[in-house]
Amino acid sequence: MQVTETLNDGLKRGYEITVPGSELDEKVTQKLQEAQPEVQMKGFRKGKVPLPLLKKQFGPRLMGEAMQETVDGAMSKHFEETGDRPALQPDVKMTNEDWKEGDDIVVSMTYEKLPDIPEVDFGDVELETLKVAATDEAVDEALASLAETAQTFEAKEGAAEDGDQVVIDFKGFVDGEPFEGGEAEDYPLTLGSNSFIPGFEEQLVGATAGEDREVNVSFPEDYQAEHLAGKEARFEVAVKEVKKPAKAEVDDELAKRFGADDLDALKTQIRERLEAEYVGAARQVTKRRLLDALDGKVDFDLPPSLEEAEAKQIAHQLWHEEHPEVQGHDHGEIEVTDEHRKLAGRRVRLGLLLAEVGRKAEIQVSDAEMTQAVMNQARQYPGQERQFFEFVQQNAQARQQIQAPLFEDKVVDYVLELAKVDEKEVSKEELQEAMESLEDA
Repeated sequence: MQVTETLNDGLKRGYEITVPGSELDEKVTQKLQEAQPEVQMKGFRKGKVPLPLLKKQFGPRLMGEAMQETVDGAMSKHFEETGDRPALQPDVKMTNEDWKEGDDIVVSMTYEKLPDIPEVDFGDVELETLKVAATDEAVDEALASLAETAQTFEAKEGAAEDGDQVVIDFKGFVDGEPFEGGEAEDYPLTLGSNSFIPGFEEQLVGATAGEDREVNVSFPEDYQAEHLAGKEARFEVAVKEVKKPAKAEVDDELAKRFGADDLDALKTQIRERLEAEYVGAARQVTKRRLLDALDGKVDFDLPPSLEEAEAKQIAHQLWHEEHPEVQGHDHGEIEVTDEHRKLAGRRVRLGLLLAEVGRKAEIQVSDAEMTQAVMNQARQYPGQERQFFEFVQQNAQARQQIQAPLFEDKVVDYVLELAKVDEKEVSKEELQEAMESLEDA
């Protein structure tokens, strides 16, 4: 086997691999000899079928296997000898397309290799982490917010206003005929909730208990029931009660509504939740500050394919953030700007650095950690947890998407252990400012 370099430009590499036809023929013969004792064929005893006959019948298929194994072996040997690690799957093509049995195989292989990552003295990295305590004031604010969400409604005299609740019977008609799903009794509707067809709730503002009203609306063009989309509808509405919101009292009864034994227990739960939120937010700030520090310490060539792929991903993500109304991906090509490429360069550089640090430190994501992460994500699909587990098990890309952030966080923890880290106590407002600065950067 002969390997000849054809390209050496930055991180781009190209090679021509030539495998002698005699080597392939030997490999095929070896495979036939290994299988011969178990082969049965009409007219011959088991294991006594002549090699020429076996080669005639099974040779073409075994030749394909031998070619693949030989090329794969040549690639593995090349990467082992050179130490190159391809950034993406190498592009491998057979160049002599008119190949016939007995000819040499000539294969071209091109790839971009991962760069050599310089060593970083993490002991020189100085960081300040933020710590926030869950104050009594913060707990009281959270309690007040819970009380608002737990509001009830009580009977009210007079006309209904936005925010009030009306208990109604209604019946809807399209083209003069009742339609399925357009009728209900004793339905509690909060005015201003926008839970009904646009225009419906507004026409009940000012209604009083015992009043009958006619409501005329048009179903949206994109209404989920296609037979009603864009249609005009008339509703006969009987207003049975008008109620005003009643704020829940912050007491033991409120606590029980949220699953706590009493108010003190609810306060403890809230304090623990707030502290966990503060820790998570502070972690994001610390991680960003660490990455900023590392970005200023390393500089090396980047594989163009990785950089361009990341730039396209960033452009696509930002475009969808600016156009949230577009759900699909049939929006055509999205322009990749210099700003996208700059951000992509940073992400790829830091990603390669952290990957190399993790590789050298032999950092691994355990099976238990992966299982826990999959379980956490599966909870986002109530009733479909089993299907989600099966999807992840069968999809290597899905597993990688779950594993990658786990690995990165473990590498970040490793680096923080080596860096000089000071803790600073701040208020939740200062932490919020720090978080907002991440969004602006």
